[in-house]
Amino acid sequence: MSPSQISILTSSMLSRLTLDRNFWLSIRFYASAKQWSQRQRNDQFVKKATVDNYRARSAFKLVELNDKHRFLKKGYICIDCGASPGGWSQVASRKVFRKVKAGEERKPTDGCVVAIDLLPINPIPGVEILQKDFTHISTQNAIKKILDNRKVNVVLSDMAPSFTGNHAVDHARIMNLCESALGFAETVLRKGGTFVCKFLMGGTERDFKLLLQSKFGKVYHEKPASSRKESTEGFFVCMNYLGEKEEQAEEIEEDIDYY
Repeated sequence: MSPSQISILTSSMLSRLTLDRNFWLSIRFYASAKQWSQRQRNDQFVKKATVDNYRARSAFKLVELNDKHRFLKKGYICIDCGASPGGWSQVASRKVFRKVKAGEERKPTDGCVVAIDLLPINPIPGVEILQKDFTHISTQNAIKKILDNRKVNVVLSDMAPSFTGNHAVDHARIMNLCESALGFAETVLRKGGTFVCKFLMGGTERDFKLLLQSKFGKVYHEKPASSRKESTEGFFVCMNYLGEKEEQAEEIEEDIDYY
């Protein structure tokens, strides 16, 4: 066989291998998409979200946490970090907003919800929405500007990074987001306030829980029924904030990107 014939044969074999690889990748993608679609159709919380007009099944995680611990009340001020697509903010607004008569403006005592996320959030009646990176100091200053020196009753964090598929990396990144949310919460929470954050099991959450216990009267580790069984996510519900952290006057933006 001549060199040119060998070259043609090799090229043909490589092309066939590429086609075969793409074929099997397509099959795997189709099977995965079909499995996800079937799981969604059979998921009771997906169905219930449609019935209750929530944007995502994740809304029921907050519903369950609040049903158990009762930290959302009428007239409260609530910050929702990592809010997109808006399910948690929908729950919070239904719980903390007092009814306002048609034509009347909402007063500070009628409840307040501020939602923040890098991703867009469609408008929710009465909710202040910021499409920004929560971890940036400029974003946190923008939230404080909306608060206008008012102290907060509840800080929620459902933030999650863009997952890599490497659990150790994803765990470390989401714990960084928990720490960022806690640092902010300490500057805005009123004494006795509540902090709720999502995390992934991975080891360092135990040290973080000890840190939380030094700052709050009660710290609960929760796994709501609406959280998928195969998920390693959990939630810390931290109640009775013990005291305020001295606010930092630094206005320099720290562009630390945990996403």
